Amino acid sequence: MMLAGISSMATRQLLADLAAQYERESGVRVDIESVAGVEAAKRVQAGEAFDLAFLAADALDGLAASGHVVPGSCVDVARSAMAMALPTASHPHAVHDEPGLGRALLTARHIGYSTGPSGTHVLRLLERLGLMEALRSKLVQAPPGVAVGSLIARGEVDLGFQQTSELIGIPGVAIVQLPASARSFTTFSGGVCSASTHPQEAQAFLAFLASARADDARQRRGMESPAVAR
Repeated sequence: MMLAGISSMATRQLLADLAAQYERESGVRVDIESVAGVEAAKRVQAGEAFDLAFLAADALDGLAASGHVVPGSCVDVARSAMAMALPTASHPHAVHDEPGLGRALLTARHIGYSTGPSGTHVLRLLERLGLMEALRSKLVQAPPGVAVGSLIARGEVDLGFQQTSELIGIPGVAIVQLPASARSFTTFSGGVCSASTHPQEAQAFLAFLASARADDARQRRGMESPAVAR
């Protein structure tokens, strides 16, 4: 049998790894389409025939509240930190503290950020640091579904911010971890769609994702394990 799912881009690689592992272990195929998070939520709301949905926890909770995801089925799958990324050929910036981060931002010509949770955090961070007015004209928002790292690799921005999991593995991009005071974590969750025709099998896959059997894949893709059922 096959389960059909939809996810935001942040968990694309992780879910592909784990779906392949689950099929090897259980014989159940899980086919997950990854798109921009806003689009994924709209398609679940429209009642498309998905068994599973994977989004940032707050977005998935909203779908459960509206009845599009089965209440009580949601499981936290992974937690990812936002990071800064630069071209690998560039001179590395020291961002051990917020003043260092500010200097890196002020010297950049163009700064990339996403439409997802990390992008929201970046805008709030710039406001808190008092840098928004100085940097507003430099900000470049990646289109929905487009990785900020790809803008860096193409030379369209000098540095950018996104979930670590979305920056890993992009050629020409180096990842720089942010100081703790500027860091943001996003929890990504999965739930059984109300339109599912295989709810028990879908819940079994979610249990696998929350288990220690998925820890190696999470670590490989730059994520942590919250392993929390809600």
